[in-house]
Amino acid sequence: MPPRSTRSVVPLDDDDYPAYTMGRAAEMLGASPAFLRSLGEHRLITPLRSEGGHRRYSRYQLRIAARARELVDQGTPVEAACRIVILEDQLEEAQRINEELRAHGFGPPKPSA
Repeated sequence: MPPRSTRSVVPLDDDDYPAYTMGRAAEMLGASPAFLRSLGEHRLITPLRSEGGHRRYSRYQLRIAARARELVDQGTPVEAACRIVILEDQLEEAQRINEELRAHGFGPPKPSA
């Protein structure tokens, strides 16, 4: 039997794995590469770079970009859309943390009688 490969398997189920090239990401979003670059300029998403310097996007980043695209398609300027998406993401994270704290008994203090 041949020896097993020591290479790691690509984490296909990892939302943060930078699997998509700029061209493929733009195609999936129905957007242009310039749109993706503008999201980077406004610090909404920061793609990882391949060894050759090419941008690579994760599924999580594509979901964020899709939300920004939705807002832009509704007439929101790109800069404002990026800010809205950032705030929505922060709110979602804060709500998740609050739920975890409540689940562990760290809710708001009970009113005294």
